[in-house]
Amino acid sequence: MTTPIRAKVKEVIQRNYNVKSIRLEPEVTGDFKAGQFLCVWLKDGDEYKRYLSISSSPTEKGYLEITKKISQSVFSQTLDAVKPGDMLKVQYPMGKFTLDESFPKVAFLSGGIGITPIRSMCKYALDKGLATDIILLYANRTPRDIVFGEDFTQMQEQSARIRVFHVLCEAESNFHCIRGMINSEIVKTQIPDFALRKFFLCGPPGMVESMRKMLAQELLVKRENIITENFQGY
Repeated sequence: MTTPIRAKVKEVIQRNYNVKSIRLEPEVTGDFKAGQFLCVWLKDGDEYKRYLSISSSPTEKGYLEITKKISQSVFSQTLDAVKPGDMLKVQYPMGKFTLDESFPKVAFLSGGIGITPIRSMCKYALDKGLATDIILLYANRTPRDIVFGEDFTQMQEQSARIRVFHVLCEAESNFHCIRGMINSEIVKTQIPDFALRKFFLCGPPGMVESMRKMLAQELLVKRENIITENFQGY
């Protein structure tokens, strides 16, 4: 892990009604693996420090992107006011929630803003032309809560090896999705070869734990094939 370095805000992107991406230009460029996270300081003080997944892929050069749901916390409100040209401080890379390129089939189960490291891994697999077969089940409450929806649509159009299924609690009749919450029946239906896959789980801690138990106890997925990340970015 490197020492903290300064990074200039290059671009701010509104992803949906309450999620923003910040693209940063570090003064010193470092390597990272798709799925890893960083530490960012908006100002001095612990209330201005957070660990956030890197939502960009190592193949996307010229910036590091972090993506966060904007809440009422001091950190979120300060991040919401960040603008191009501002200077922040970052330290990276961190984490072992990374794609196993040697595994032929993987499945991602994600909820909400937990999609950020998965977006990085899927984009990396696409750009590198990996033979990895990928299925993503992405859970949200409504269509407006989806983050990177257009990105995942484009990835599916560019590669038959990436398939994305939205699982929503509420949805309009014209939005193609699976109604409900991710459970063993949905996994068996959408991922019939689940026993052959390595699963990556990322989202709110409660959701990650319930999905881990579901895979292990109901579907008997091997422990070594369940990789978890209790997402830091809330």
